[in-house]
Amino acid sequence: MDTLQDLEGTKLPKHLAIIMDGNGRWAKQKGRLRVFGHKHGVNRVRDTVEHCARIGIDFLTLYTFSTENWNRPKVEVDTLMNLLVSSLRKELKTLNKNNIRLNTIGNITSLPKKAYKELVEVMEKTSVNSGMTLTLALSYGAREEIKNAVQQISIKVKNNIISPESIDETIINTHLYTHNLPDVDLLIRTSGEHRISNFLLWQIAYAELYFIDVFWPDFSEHHLVEAIKNYQNRERRFGKTSEQLN
Repeated sequence: MDTLQDLEGTKLPKHLAIIMDGNGRWAKQKGRLRVFGHKHGVNRVRDTVEHCARIGIDFLTLYTFSTENWNRPKVEVDTLMNLLVSSLRKELKTLNKNNIRLNTIGNITSLPKKAYKELVEVMEKTSVNSGMTLTLALSYGAREEIKNAVQQISIKVKNNIISPESIDETIINTHLYTHNLPDVDLLIRTSGEHRISNFLLWQIAYAELYFIDVFWPDFSEHHLVEAIKNYQNRERRFGKTSEQLN
């Protein structure tokens, strides 16, 4: 079975993003409530973050809570928010130990006050760390992100701060939540679903996509290594031919 030591350090994705899907179905298979799956999913987050930091991933972004997730049953949303608070408190020491900086994207002002406060506090306490940047996508939706960017740019055009002719990809990038992050190189989605679910639509334009038939609570070091090795064996052409790359 492949381990982290089997990876080629020179061909790692600079920015890895993961859609952590399947907690609820994993719990249902075991005859338990969905919240049971979310609690076990937290353990996989901890392991995956440490694995990525160890092998030298520069940026890891996790789809933690989408704008659509607010529509879930209140008991599930409350559990997820409580898990977020308790996890941030527990993992601060681990983040600092591994030199990991915590970042976030999304409309975090919509989070409960307790969760928002804890999130901001941990981001401040890890801000000087210079290793991997861990980004939690919280109350995040890519369409909302793009809509907000268009509104901000429109206001600047209206106020003659920028001209319509000067709008390019760089200007759009600077108005996105991810303005301080590079584009995604590899996107992993667990649980067997083959869709993007409104996640980083702009940023994954040239990402390699990897779908795995494993629920998130069962996602292991072996599965992570498999995904990255698969990525390392792909030819990333960005519109060019193989001959041009060679």
